Amino acid sequence: MSEKVMTTKEKMALITRNLQEVIGTAKLEKIIAERDLVLYWGTAPTGRPHIAYFVPLSKIADFLLAGCKVKILFANIHAYLDNMKAPLELVEYRTQYYEGVIKAVLESIGVPLDKLEFVRGTDYQLSKEYVLDVYKLSSLCTLRDAQKAGTEVVKQVSNPLLSGLLYPGLQALDEEYLKVDAQFGGVDQRKIFMLAEKYLPSIGYEKRIHLMNPMVPGLTGSKMSASDPNSKIDLLDDEKSVNKKIKMAFCEPGNIENNGLLSFAKAVIFPVWSLKGLGHFEIKRKKEHGGDVTFNTYEELELAFKEEKVYPADLKSGIAAAINVLLQPVREKLDTPEFKKLSGKAYPAVVKKDLTPSEQALEEFSKVKMVVGEIKEITNHPEADHLYVTKIDAGEECPRTIVAGLAKYIPKEELLNKKVVIVANLKPMKLRQVESNGMIVAASVGDKVEIVSPPSSATNGDRIVIEGVSGEPEAQLNPKKDTLKKVLEKLSTTTIDSKPTVVYLDDPLLVGGGSCTVNSLIGAEIK
Repeated sequence: MSEKVMTTKEKMALITRNLQEVIGTAKLEKIIAERDLVLYWGTAPTGRPHIAYFVPLSKIADFLLAGCKVKILFANIHAYLDNMKAPLELVEYRTQYYEGVIKAVLESIGVPLDKLEFVRGTDYQLSKEYVLDVYKLSSLCTLRDAQKAGTEVVKQVSNPLLSGLLYPGLQALDEEYLKVDAQFGGVDQRKIFMLAEKYLPSIGYEKRIHLMNPMVPGLTGSKMSASDPNSKIDLLDDEKSVNKKIKMAFCEPGNIENNGLLSFAKAVIFPVWSLKGLGHFEIKRKKEHGGDVTFNTYEELELAFKEEKVYPADLKSGIAAAINVLLQPVREKLDTPEFKKLSGKAYPAVVKKDLTPSEQALEEFSKVKMVVGEIKEITNHPEADHLYVTKIDAGEECPRTIVAGLAKYIPKEELLNKKVVIVANLKPMKLRQVESNGMIVAASVGDKVEIVSPPSSATNGDRIVIEGVSGEPEAQLNPKKDTLKKVLEKLSTTTIDSKPTVVYLDDPLLVGGGSCTVNSLIGAEIK
């Protein structure tokens, strides 16, 4: 791609396009009128980078084309401290893997890399000066501010680790030690950015500019995640795998609000097509289905989908083809014996040991995501007398709809505004034409049914745990494996401290510093 001299206005437009928010616009414009902007973006080298990395990297391509100096921070200490899941040697291999993949992606887009720099957290985060500043910041930052800053990016649990409170302050200090003008990240990091603006001046450092990308949902409609095989496409997936995963993507006709495919097209495909000079976005269709159709702008595509001139199958085929165009040069560049050897070291095959029945039961429990929810609305199902349709606040952006078979047992008024335990990672399913996204956990003895209740100290969204079990739940339970059924069979109620308490085998279900209970049923089944 040939370079050209850009005006300040052109640089400003390129740097800020498709961002959701910019804090420090006047300062940004002043700097780029005088010199190159220096900014950084950070990532922890943990799981394999997936296609969602194209979202920040396509913006980094904009920054590089606008003449910015870009530093990419590999937060290797943070990756190591992530529940001590990987030794430092393994994290180093993963850091090299990330560096190779990110370079390949940016080169495939066609941007110059002469102003790109890779930095490791260990380059400065263990220094005497940095550690002293950590102590200084810790002496000034309040517990409330630290908790608030991490709410969007630090896993929220009833008994959080100290590291989660320190993390926002450490990220704020990175701005000073990397000597940058700006930090770039997702809008989910806004509260961390606000903490940096508040506290860095208190220890003698200046405020930085903050550039925020919108959050892009995954292909299932939720945040793109490496732990959800249906939500993420590996950057080295072959064409067949890409087509299969896109075919499984959540995509309702005319729905432009919760559509990961459209969001990816807006954030990545159209900007990258513009950078690469590829022209329009094309969807190939049979003549009987309207023939091939092209779009010069994202807005044209969105409108056509909203008006159902483009159907889900059309959009999926076009997005799959575009993703394969994006990934092909990355596949080719990294198809070397050296990179394959590095991949094996960074992500060695896991040899699973034979588990005892007790260990197997605990592993099964960890896969089920039970959380605290609060019933905010409840109505009778329009087509089934025995069903309720509930709206439940589970600490998420929007209440989730759950259809529950409780109408014959518990009056609506006893359930409204009641805190309950829900299973949150079931595959959505339609029950008499109403989609249900989870289940309410209840206990039963004969024809008596009672709701499982969390303690009053629990917060909506808190995960239900048992002592000593902290594994990650599956993004979505596989119905063929009957994991939930096996877990429910091992749940029952017994008396602990004079209360009817729900136990898994012999361990009580815990959340918010207390146990989950029922009103009166002892020896009940849980369903």
